[in-house]
Order: sequence, then structure tokens, then C-alpha cells
Amino acid sequence: MTKLEITNLAVEVDGKRILNNVNLTVESGEVVAIMGPNGSGKTTLFLTIAGHPRYRVVNGDIRLDGESIVNLYPEERVQKGILLALQTPTPVPEVRLSMLITAMLNKKMGKHITDPPSPQTLAQLTKLTTELGLKPEHLGRGVHAGFSGGESKRAEMLQLLMYKPKVAMLDEPDSGLDVDGIAVIGKSIAKLAQEGTAILVTTHHAEILHYVKPTKVIVMNKGEVVHQGGEEVVKTIENMGYEKFFRDVLKITQ
Repeated sequence: MTKLEITNLAVEVDGKRILNNVNLTVESGEVVAIMGPNGSGKTTLFLTIAGHPRYRVVNGDIRLDGESIVNLYPEERVQKGILLALQTPTPVPEVRLSMLITAMLNKKMGKHITDPPSPQTLAQLTKLTTELGLKPEHLGRGVHAGFSGGESKRAEMLQLLMYKPKVAMLDEPDSGLDVDGIAVIGKSIAKLAQEGTAILVTTHHAEILHYVKPTKVIVMNKGEVVHQGGEEVVKTIENMGYEKFFRDVLKITQ
């Protein structure tokens, strides 16, 4: 059973406090949705968990299965089983998508990163590529090089489904997608959760949550967790919007 615990977390970037006193927990098979307006700290939280060097933890702790990961390098956190799917991934034209996925799996299994994939791995990769609406030629292209926004989202999802991390963080996976794309990504997130991955997902508009039901919903504002609840929170925010939700429900003055 995987458990990611964030306790009293405070984070600074270039000397400026961005997160303050953040607490949350996610376990195997859970889907924790993190909502909030622009600038509320959602992406900062994910980058901090992933170990981005600009994001300095000044208080609190991040623990995976009881072990603090605050002082681990990003690559060490990946090896522990934490993966981040970015809202806008950086293209890496020099590395083929299939090569990246093979290297990730080989590293996970303790093999040399250039070892060829097994026939079973290739079959699974081909199957998932098709299910996600990508074409076989995407596997031979540079990672996110010339990909549309929707193709990049699907490629990120492909990496997650192949790697099967302990914890998957998805930063606004529904942004820029059409209805069909949201359905594909939403169902894939649900599949990951069913297979035991602990899911953290940020969203502004909650379309993705129509396909994957959150175990709990965290609402952030100005770098702090201001509310926690169930699926009803999503519906309330959709109906009211953030400004009215903060003012009338939480009694927070913006």
C-alpha cells in the first residue's frame, strides 16, 4: 500500500513564499483532485513533490511510505515511483518517445537503459498507443516534438500507463483537449487508479472529473489549502465559480 503524506509544507521560490502550511495525503487507488484559481499554488505543489531545484522546502515534510523524500534529487524520486505529467511538457526532439519509455522501464527493472524491450513490452506499448488515440509513428518521433497539445497529453498518459508509478501527478490534464480527448485521458486516469496508483490531479474546470471520480477534493487559494471535501465540492464550484465559492461558502475575502 502506497502512501504519500505532505505535512505542514511551506515552500519558497527565489526567496518568495509560495506555499504555506499545506497538508494532504493520498494512498494507493485514491484520486485526489486539487482545484483552485490561477496562482493558487497547484503547480508549485506538484513541482515541489517532484523535486524541482527552484522550489525550496522551508518547513514541513513530504513522505513516501514513511520515508522523507525532501532531500532526494528528482531522478531519485522517479525511481521511488513518483511521476509528474506536466500541463505543457518540454519537447525533447533528440529522444524518441519509444526510446524514453523503454529506458524508463529498463531503469525501473534494474536493466541497462539501452537494453531492447521484450516482445511483451512492445505488444503492450502498441496496444496502449492505439487505445490512447496515438499512431505508431508517434513512437518514433522525438518526445513531444511537433506534437499537438492533445497528442502531448496522450503521450504523457502513455508513459504513466506503461511505467505504472506508485504516485502519478497530472497537472491540468484536461486543458486544451476536445470532448473525445478528455474522455480518453479521464478513463486512463481511472484505469491507473484501479491498478493501484495514487493519483493527484489538478484541474480548473473539472471536465476530467466527469470520467474519474475523486476520492476527495482539495481547494487551494494563495498557496494554502482552504477547503477539503468530496465530489460535491466539484459541483458547487462548477455552479458558483471560485469567487462566489470563496466569498459565500468559505467566507474568504479575496
